[in-house]
Amino acid sequence: MKKEWVWLIAVSLCVLLVIPWSILRWQKENGTGTQNDVQIRVLMPNGRVESLALEDYLLGVVAAEMPAEFELEALKAQAVAARTYAARRLSQKNSSDSGYDVDTTVQSQAWLSDTQMRAKWGWFNYIRYRGKLQKAVLETRGMVLVADGEYIEAFYHSSSGRKATERSEEVWSSPRSYLQNVSSGEDNPLRYVKSLSFTPDELYKKLGIKESPRPLTSKDIQVLQRTAAGRVKSIRILGKVYLATQLRTLLGLLSTDIEWVVQPERLVITTYGNGHAVGMSQWGANDLAKNNKKVEEILAHYYPGTKLMVLGYTQENLK
Repeated sequence: MKKEWVWLIAVSLCVLLVIPWSILRWQKENGTGTQNDVQIRVLMPNGRVESLALEDYLLGVVAAEMPAEFELEALKAQAVAARTYAARRLSQKNSSDSGYDVDTTVQSQAWLSDTQMRAKWGWFNYIRYRGKLQKAVLETRGMVLVADGEYIEAFYHSSSGRKATERSEEVWSSPRSYLQNVSSGEDNPLRYVKSLSFTPDELYKKLGIKESPRPLTSKDIQVLQRTAAGRVKSIRILGKVYLATQLRTLLGLLSTDIEWVVQPERLVITTYGNGHAVGMSQWGANDLAKNNKKVEEILAHYYPGTKLMVLGYTQENLK
């Protein structure tokens, strides 16, 4: 009987080791890319530039930019948005080429290698999530968003919070017909609520004000202009005027949907939502997917007036 138990344990261990290895090998051998894929040059953290098949690159982007636990249709929407962003970058190459198309940070799109995915999720979740993300990329293979004969600027963010998404011109001063005020799509508008507290000394330092700090008053902070969605667009603090996007960077705020409480020795700012609020809300996309919306419907909601088309790099293909 003892030998039978030993044999059973040994077989079980082999199954536990061989099956995940086999699945992982199959995933890689039947990956998102083919020999004919468009290549994209990626500036890696070590400073080297690597050329990757576009569809393989997108797997790492979706892994970095959206929680793998999200609904498949939301992950598909993220894949299309990320592919469109990459396609736009590839279509804009010119004589001032920097030697690469994208990096692996939020300056373009965040990206994770297989090693980073394993470290983030652990081995078993890596196998499960990698397959799921690969499915999202494969099932949207070649799909991009187009408007007016060009790949769109497919901006996305974590959460719009309690307000609609923003028009691009109210955040970056450049209008786009497809980046308008639309409902967040989020079932929980208070998912991201965060309060930060600043003493006068901390506030003066973060804002780069050279004067000696003094006790704060209610007159020290005043909204000058709001966006159509209701977020702060420009604001006066301690006599200086800031764009809300500047203030967000200087003070480390999650969003520009802010409220505050002023005390002589403390300013408490509360933010709602997470990100610039332009384009697709990732949490909203997930909530729409939970409500049975398909990838086409999710993308049409956040990028109104755009068309889903097959990837191509000439203006003739886009029109």
